[in-house]
Amino acid sequence: MAIVFVTGSADGLGRAAAQWLLDDGHRVVLHARSAERAEALAELASRSAGVVVGDLRAAAETKSIADQVNAIGRMDAVIHNAGVYTERSRGSTAEGHAGILAVNTLAPYMLTALIERPGRLVYLSSGLHRGGEGSVDDIDWTKRPWDPARAYAESKLHVVALAFALARRWSQVLSNAVDPGWARTKMGGPGAPVDIDTGQRTQTWLAVSDEPGALVSGRYWHHLRQEQSASEATDPDFQDRLVASLRELTGVALPEA
Repeated sequence: MAIVFVTGSADGLGRAAAQWLLDDGHRVVLHARSAERAEALAELASRSAGVVVGDLRAAAETKSIADQVNAIGRMDAVIHNAGVYTERSRGSTAEGHAGILAVNTLAPYMLTALIERPGRLVYLSSGLHRGGEGSVDDIDWTKRPWDPARAYAESKLHVVALAFALARRWSQVLSNAVDPGWARTKMGGPGAPVDIDTGQRTQTWLAVSDEPGALVSGRYWHHLRQEQSASEATDPDFQDRLVASLRELTGVALPEA
């Protein structure tokens, strides 16, 4: 059985993924952004391999999360599930970054760089990432007028490109991106068309399955089927420029292959 770290597992798709993995006999490391949120994990925590706490908006706390995970041991897989959707204003983290960028892009990048390399990486994106194509010159929204929908789409493009970049760089790691669909979660709302089990199924399958179909890398998935991502995400030049930008923004470098 595998040991899997799931970010943002206090509710929504992250909790559903953690629940499914535990029920299937796997070990799971849970994550909550605060001690108060961790209390909501009590039922799952009693069966888990551990609970790590930290707010992905803060670089110091994101680094602490990586340290907490590494103290537990090497993960077989990491599901980068945590994310935020829209924020009326750009906001500003302690480091001065836009909130959406910090949680959806910088945090998974930093955790990827700092957590001991697992066998599999799964990044949750969105079909909306196709609306995020464009320059990486202002990914932190310091020059453009704030557009929350655009910022979200760009952040989800970033994680697809990151997944593909890692598939190129780390040949021993299976790295994929997933569009879970518009699921009935707190973020998606009760009227969303996708039930929560369908929404979590692809990422857990990619994280632990030994089926040949799951043992691939550098692919974009939607409901257990490969789909075509935005063309920019597949462009090695765009991937490299994005990684360079993320390294500059965070001060954290990806380990070499």
